[in-house]
Amino acid sequence: MQPEQTSADSRTAASPQPPTGGTGAADKAARRAVTVFPVLVLAAGALGLALPDAFEGWGTNVPYLLGVVMFCMGLTMTPLDFQGVVKRPWAVALGLVAHYVIMPGLGWLIAHALGLSPQLAAGVILVGCAPSGTASNVVTYLARGDVALSVSVATVSTVLAPLITPPLTLLLAGEYLPVDAGSMVTDIFKTVLLPVIAGLLVRLLFGRYVDRVLGALPWLSALTIAAIVAIVVAGSAEAIKSAAALVFLAVFLHNGLGLALGYGAGKLARLGPPASRAMAFEVGMQNSGLAASLATAHFSPLAALPAAVFSVWHNVSGALVAAWMSYRARRDERP
Repeated sequence: MQPEQTSADSRTAASPQPPTGGTGAADKAARRAVTVFPVLVLAAGALGLALPDAFEGWGTNVPYLLGVVMFCMGLTMTPLDFQGVVKRPWAVALGLVAHYVIMPGLGWLIAHALGLSPQLAAGVILVGCAPSGTASNVVTYLARGDVALSVSVATVSTVLAPLITPPLTLLLAGEYLPVDAGSMVTDIFKTVLLPVIAGLLVRLLFGRYVDRVLGALPWLSALTIAAIVAIVVAGSAEAIKSAAALVFLAVFLHNGLGLALGYGAGKLARLGPPASRAMAFEVGMQNSGLAASLATAHFSPLAALPAAVFSVWHNVSGALVAAWMSYRARRDERP
């Protein structure tokens, strides 16, 4: 059974996503971009590590680059993306609670368990407090999951981010570093909410023209996020050499446990296999682009390192888990 599709994907926040209501060519372009994205981001990180001086002084551009990505997200949205909230409020509410409880909690636990330095601990926690993002919608589609639920949870979690991410970060990361939650609210509003609303308005007013370029949006998003990763890695190139293994372990645990617990939450709530698969990706995949931007602006380049690593790894793990889930779903559907 194919997953239900909506008129448009909800966001391209931290990696490319398919405009599922667009043309078949646009959908294929998005899937190709998702496949290439981890390699592109890995190459960008290697470039930042090898040539850190080439990106000196670029850190102030990260919020603007994120704004470009969020504007692309708004261009992929239509009012139909919000219908799922009205049709299935219980399932969407469960997805939001699971997302904003499991990932922040895991970030805090992993930071304590691994004895991370204050900067890295705050960075891991900030990744956990970010809204749903990256390629969760397209990965849900490839996993034969409930795309409509995925879109609804992702959309609402992004819209609510200015109200939820700062206080959660203050609560959980405040013991490690000072957190200016008020300033963080303003930054999320400017770099996330305003660009998304602007993109949505452009789509509503000039939909015919936007539809013609939907296939290019995933690539623009991928290139922009790659630039963010290169800048973040370059800013903490020296620290990476001593902390890379520990950061990867933290990211591996954070993402893997998030995927497993998200799926488990869907099963526990008896949402059914397709919705449980969607829950796995909506919980375990984060808007790491936003986390990197906030960490750079409010903490340090080193605190942004977990977000940069997460941006690469969760796309790799998401693709692998989606392939496995798709295989299991096809096998279970055989007579």
